[in-house]
Amino acid sequence: MTGTSADVSIGGKTIELPTRSGTIGPDVIDIGTLYKNTGAFTYDPGFTSTASCESKITYIDGDEGVLLHRGYPIEQLAEHGDFLEVCYLLLYGELPTKSQKDDFDYRVTHHTMVHEQMSKFFTGFRRDAHPMAVMCGVVGALSAFYHDSTDITDPHQRMVASLRMIAKMPTIAAMAYKYHIGQPFVYPKNDLDYASNFLRMCFAVPCEDYVVNPVLSRAMDRIFILHADHEQNASTSTVRLAGSSGANPFACIAAGIACLWGPAHGGANEAALNMLAEIGSVERIPEYVAKAKDKNDPFRLMGFGHRVYKNYDPRARIMQKTTHEVLGELGIKDDPMLEVAMELERIALTDEYFIEKKLYPNIDFYSGITLKALGFPTTMFTVLFALARTVGWIAQWNEMIEDPEQRIGRPRQLYIGAPKRDYLPVSKR
Repeated sequence: MTGTSADVSIGGKTIELPTRSGTIGPDVIDIGTLYKNTGAFTYDPGFTSTASCESKITYIDGDEGVLLHRGYPIEQLAEHGDFLEVCYLLLYGELPTKSQKDDFDYRVTHHTMVHEQMSKFFTGFRRDAHPMAVMCGVVGALSAFYHDSTDITDPHQRMVASLRMIAKMPTIAAMAYKYHIGQPFVYPKNDLDYASNFLRMCFAVPCEDYVVNPVLSRAMDRIFILHADHEQNASTSTVRLAGSSGANPFACIAAGIACLWGPAHGGANEAALNMLAEIGSVERIPEYVAKAKDKNDPFRLMGFGHRVYKNYDPRARIMQKTTHEVLGELGIKDDPMLEVAMELERIALTDEYFIEKKLYPNIDFYSGITLKALGFPTTMFTVLFALARTVGWIAQWNEMIEDPEQRIGRPRQLYIGAPKRDYLPVSKR
């Protein structure tokens, strides 16, 4: 491979493929003409070595533990910004001025209510339905309520749909939670910020006043920031793939929610809490650490290590601080599960095996602990992930729609089934 091209030889024929360079990160080999010139495809299960698109939104360097949104380090955004400011950045490419932020916050806040008929939609689900099942159905149904923002060729309608989903997702998530626990829905209030409004919709009841704790609200806001976007992960790729067919934005986001539900993706923080519950007590930790170190034992410590980050996940460092702030504010000291979590954290950060294997506690480990402390059941963890990731999905979807190179997604395959054969009547089989 030279600085501008790569030579590929197949069946005695050599072709030259151009290389392309991004702003930062590795170069890519453009294989768009490979099949046309050689009759061969590439084989890349999971697309781990394939760039599926150009993007200006998020950059990750897993080896160095770097996460940038539009060039800004996640540490700076989480420390100094708020979630709606990050939403504006992801959508428009730049941080807002004071007047732009005030206008954006106003527009999002005044779109938080959902159509009143949607409240009846929830009663069609069984009371014990998983909240993610409810989210898939209700978000997909938004296109049945908001016909005036489904024309993907109209930039104004695309932006209205984007604002609607960012604004309404907390309301829908809170309604899913309230329905799940059998409490009445709580309507949003326009005088509260995004995270405070969400906490109130989840935990207020009509029979008494609810005052939002600013420490907990800030923690919730930071959780949203840390989950806002993460480049071309499984759910984002799903949104882009669904959108490549021309599907309306509400359907595309519902597809992303369905993908996020998987335990290997958005369900990882729920899996981490389930693991802590299985361990049960600090006394049993050595037994499970030994199992994790045993190559022949299928047990895995959930919430440690990351597929992309081979260094410390930069989001985990921020989430660690947030977790301890929440536990300190709530005075939680005698919860057995949290005691197990804190001891596991200590071991992972000091044990040579974990350090050598780079099995650091990741964001799922810390966010699961924090969300439990805030009062959310594990079934809601992935719902909150979907709420936060909506802006990333929307920003990526908008970018794809505006990309002149965008075409309908159509991965190829390596066929290993039966070769061509003739049909036989049932009497001769």
